[in-house]
Amino acid sequence: MDPEMTMLECEDAMTRAVEYAIHEFAAVRTGKASPTLVEGLDVHVTSYGAHMKLKQLAMITTPDARLIRIEPFDSSTLHDIDRAIRESRLGLNGSIEGKVIRLPVPVLSQERREQMVKLIRQMAEEAKVRVRAARREAIELLKKGQKDGHITEDDLHRLEKEVQNLTDKNVAVIDQHVASKEKEVMTV
Repeated sequence: MDPEMTMLECEDAMTRAVEYAIHEFAAVRTGKASPTLVEGLDVHVTSYGAHMKLKQLAMITTPDARLIRIEPFDSSTLHDIDRAIRESRLGLNGSIEGKVIRLPVPVLSQERREQMVKLIRQMAEEAKVRVRAARREAIELLKKGQKDGHITEDDLHRLEKEVQNLTDKNVAVIDQHVASKEKEVMTV
């Protein structure tokens, strides 16, 4: 049991949790068009018999601030992409025009903005739970190492404080991103 490896694994797990949360925040609608709203969307492609991310299936552009244009690389996936967009929790409805899906992004109502803020806070809490789980796992490993005689009691206390500091730092980063995204969503 190497305490340094435990600390590195803990830090890595916390960093992954924060990065995942940031990626999830990017997919939350803010009232203006952005390819990140849809590029991570899971699409079940019937002809391929598999689930794929939208960015793997199509070129996604934003010709203006209120429109997302999706042009599939393979036109046979057009209806699968359209279905995935309609079934997503984005609340967007696209229109198929030839071999392209045009996805207008309407201005969000105040009620919808508040729903988006709740969603962001829920995503943030899930990320914080993952960070705390990494903390709990690291502390358990450190206590086991102390019990097995690999580290001293003083080292255990020092390492526990380091793990807590890492936890606090990562939770603060999540909170900063939440505040930023909330401001972006609430801005008309």
